[in-house]
Amino acid sequence: MDWNDKRLRLYIEAGLAVLLVLTLALDGASGRLSASADDSGRRAEAVSGQENSTQAEQGSSQAEAEAGNAGTAEETIAEGQYPIMGESPVTVQEMVDYFNSSGKEYPSDQLSKGGADSIETFCQMYYEEASAEGVRPEVAFAQTMKETGFLQYGGDASIEQFNFAGLGTTGGGVPGNSYPDVRTGIRAQIQHLKAYATSDPLAQECVDDRYEYVKKGAAPYVEWLGQQENPEGLGWATGDNYGYDIVNMIKDMM
Repeated sequence: MDWNDKRLRLYIEAGLAVLLVLTLALDGASGRLSASADDSGRRAEAVSGQENSTQAEQGSSQAEAEAGNAGTAEETIAEGQYPIMGESPVTVQEMVDYFNSSGKEYPSDQLSKGGADSIETFCQMYYEEASAEGVRPEVAFAQTMKETGFLQYGGDASIEQFNFAGLGTTGGGVPGNSYPDVRTGIRAQIQHLKAYATSDPLAQECVDDRYEYVKKGAAPYVEWLGQQENPEGLGWATGDNYGYDIVNMIKDMM
């Protein structure tokens, strides 16, 4: 081999060495780039997962808080307030028993003239008339027991008027309204209660002469029938704790 052949061979080996170095360098760089991309993707997924988890936890906590607040609001609205309208938990017999427990005598001589010869008939009328208007019968019945002293009267109105809740009595000896029979007097009282409790229309023909003068829905609860306890200063009577006294009577009835 001459000198020219040796020099050519050296050139070839040097070129191969350079090519090998370049190949190794390129492979290393590609691996680092791939690893970096993978790491970045994993970090992005981790961050996204943490954010989603945090948002879910915050949403759950907020929902629980809102549900708790709603429950508290409902409890606040219902606590200590007896609705005038609604289904009754009291039976006719419980109303009869409540009257009999008072020790008072039922005035059959006077009320039989109006169609109610017994306490059983009297209570049945209250139940029927109240149910027809969606009023709780125990509310109207307890109010009558309070207003008339368990049908013994003694105030401005007399038993012959068949006025069982002082409708139209304004004091100073004013006797108030009179009705043709017991049922009509009961109906007028219940319609007057409904006027205070709701703006819903009457189911039966109006016999309450004072129905139009009531601000509808001003006293949805029995406790608010007393003007002193009513938030708007409106109500059936001015006496202190008027509605609360009726509620206590209902509790005794039950």
